[in-house]
Amino acid sequence: MASRAAAAMLLAGAVPVPPRPPAAAVAAAGARCCGWRRRRLGLQRGGIRGRVSCCSSSHRRAAPDRPSCSAAEEGVVVELLKGAVAALAVIAQISVSLPANAILYSPDTNVPRTGELALRRAIPANPNMKTIQESLEDISYLLRIPQRKPYGSMEGDVKKAMKIAMDNKDTILASIPVELKEKGSKLYTTLLEEKGGLQTLLKYIKENDPDKLSVALASSLDTIAELELLQAPGLSFLLPGQYLEYPRLTGRGVVEFSVEKGDGSTFFPTAGGEPKSVATIQIVVDGYSAPLTAGNFAKLVLDGAYDGVTLKCASQAIIADNETGKKGYTVPLEVMPAGQFEPLYRTPLSIQDGELPVLPLSVYGAVAMAHSVDSDEYSSPTQFFFYLYDKRNSGLGGISFDEGQFSVFGYTTDGREVLSQIKTGDIIRSAKLVQGRERLVLPPTAPAES
Repeated sequence: MASRAAAAMLLAGAVPVPPRPPAAAVAAAGARCCGWRRRRLGLQRGGIRGRVSCCSSSHRRAAPDRPSCSAAEEGVVVELLKGAVAALAVIAQISVSLPANAILYSPDTNVPRTGELALRRAIPANPNMKTIQESLEDISYLLRIPQRKPYGSMEGDVKKAMKIAMDNKDTILASIPVELKEKGSKLYTTLLEEKGGLQTLLKYIKENDPDKLSVALASSLDTIAELELLQAPGLSFLLPGQYLEYPRLTGRGVVEFSVEKGDGSTFFPTAGGEPKSVATIQIVVDGYSAPLTAGNFAKLVLDGAYDGVTLKCASQAIIADNETGKKGYTVPLEVMPAGQFEPLYRTPLSIQDGELPVLPLSVYGAVAMAHSVDSDEYSSPTQFFFYLYDKRNSGLGGISFDEGQFSVFGYTTDGREVLSQIKTGDIIRSAKLVQGRERLVLPPTAPAES
């Protein structure tokens, strides 16, 4: 802003012209000015460079047949001032206009920042339940306001959620399979009436107690997620015909890793307790948004493909060794865009155009498949990685530069603190599919393995 103001003052004549220096000093200053502008701005392209490198042309116009030395000096000073104005204008444009334009073109940054939130949003549930969920998530955002919290807005969100839940009870429960109806009815009652439900939220809002409200809100959102999972017994879309012979996961699964130190040292629990030589990491695998990728991974886990695999650490990732000794399927890149009902295949997202995935990579502990060695349009048959998201190494809005380029299929939900302690050479002792086996579909025939 200072550069823009200075340029405006010069153009308006508000800055006085300094006393005229000797001609030799003027020429030397002009040469230094030109050289500094080129070095400072680094402007080496066509039109912009032509706008600021005008001093040398002014010197060439100072011909010997000028009427007097003082007039020549005055002309040089005027040209120098013009050059300075142009340079300041360009600096102002670079320091002010470009960032503003960049913000205008930045993508929607409403990206979930935890694995739990991303997984909850990814459930293909009843629209009424999604509206209730969004109202409560809005409270979670309002609670982050550091000073006077808008309890009135929070109360409005809870009452809106309660009205939708009560007015649409039959519709909400009707979308739950018959064999799960009883469980669904209990969860519905819990959401409305029991401790940690919507009535409890209203109580803590009226008491202006943000700590208790935060705990109760987490409980309500967990109940909503359980209800939504009952409403989503399978995939909400049809897979393309060419992919029907791949393994697929038609819901959620949980994989548990046991990891041990390769050098015989120990893991230190962050919440206290004794150091352990073996740590446990649990991930939730999401087949709703990435059924082929999650299905291939779950099958590999069942086959014992990751037992004994060595881990390698990169700057922002923990990568499983590609040499597993087992064969997986060459699954296409699989990314579901937010707001869509089915994944895209072999097509990365354009974040600059505002495309964002349902399962973002920009979450600490995100789990994704590496690319195939032959093409970025396909995932590696076996190699996966934990992504160690770091906002300091991200782009606009805190979004990873690799967002939308990999098949993300799950998140670390337990043992996130272990990830930062893993070093190159540590080993996956075992990997087990502890939940979701009934959701894994293994077709009788399959495409060629890699």
